[in-house]
Amino acid sequence: MNKFYIVDAAIMPDVLDKVIEARGMLESGMVRQVSEAVKRVGISRGTYYKYKDYVFPATQGREERKAVISLMLHHKKGILSETLNCLSEVNANILTINQNIPIHDWASVVISFDFSEMQISLDELMGTLRTIKGLTNVQLIAVE
Repeated sequence: MNKFYIVDAAIMPDVLDKVIEARGMLESGMVRQVSEAVKRVGISRGTYYKYKDYVFPATQGREERKAVISLMLHHKKGILSETLNCLSEVNANILTINQNIPIHDWASVVISFDFSEMQISLDELMGTLRTIKGLTNVQLIAVE
């Protein structure tokens, strides 16, 4: 089970800031390739790939906090509904839902939501989602 923390960057290795900076360059279109982004910030490609899915900037001064999760749903009636009800029950505000067609009875789903008024932590939410029968591969993709 994953645990998430908000930590002052002053105690973190500089490389984590550089990974976030490189990812920002790629997302904004400032650079087109990972090799160019890592060269500009001064880290290796290996370092970038090692941490890119695990470090995210915490935005200050915003009332809205967003997260993106990815999961696999078994193709049975009610599983997506149960997942959405779980999010609603903890006061998460769903922003987008992207679901692919089921292949071999499994469909990939990506959900973005505002968790600024959520009644539990992201860790607790992820644990609760993992207990839903018919869900697998529950992963936190991004936090803003």
